[in-house]
Amino acid sequence: MKLFYGDIKDNKVFINDEEQQHIIKVLRMRDGEEIHVTDGKGNLAFGKLILEGKKAGIEVSDIKTGLPDFNPRLHIAIAPTKNIDRIELFVEKATEMGVSEITFLLTEKTERKNMNMDKIRKQSIAASKQSLRFHFPVIHNFIKLPDFLKNISPETTFVAHCHENLERIELNNISQSENSTFLIGPEGDFSEKEIQFLADSGIRAVSLGNQRLRTETAGIFVAAWNYNKLA
Repeated sequence: MKLFYGDIKDNKVFINDEEQQHIIKVLRMRDGEEIHVTDGKGNLAFGKLILEGKKAGIEVSDIKTGLPDFNPRLHIAIAPTKNIDRIELFVEKATEMGVSEITFLLTEKTERKNMNMDKIRKQSIAASKQSLRFHFPVIHNFIKLPDFLKNISPETTFVAHCHENLERIELNNISQSENSTFLIGPEGDFSEKEIQFLADSGIRAVSLGNQRLRTETAGIFVAAWNYNKLA
């Protein structure tokens, strides 16, 4: 399947401008080739490519709407790493494994406090197309930890930290059927003050195993755990 990103509305399909240029200049596709276009919201159009000069369109044969999303849904709130390549790797792999939402956390030890969010979202779209996802993950901008907690359910939210002296439950003891949110700390982990604040907020701590994982590895690990139980 040759999958591209665009808008689908009122039975009309418009291929994204950058996607059009990729079709014409990079892939050098030919007029009449079969293509698929998704809006990343569960809609998928199928048809033949129409080339008109520097523009690419689609002669629609069929549109499928309301395609099912991944279930259960996973929201990962993660403090970005200082090395941008590592957090971009996380976004790519988590997207491929069906993460529903990604939020970037500002914590006491977060070193990176800004990113090119447009670039991050484009990388997520590219990974979605590569893995044939018709529901793209929602990528949220930076938010402070206390503010993030105002909009989540403590009952289905978990924090992964490395403080072995504090009580943590095993990952596999978490319900296999519920939507969940996981908090992943920065390089250097959450502070003890933050961990106590999370505990006071009713958020349970979880262990990801005996090894100490890097921030991006922990995020990918949780995404893989959820992917293993997707319906």
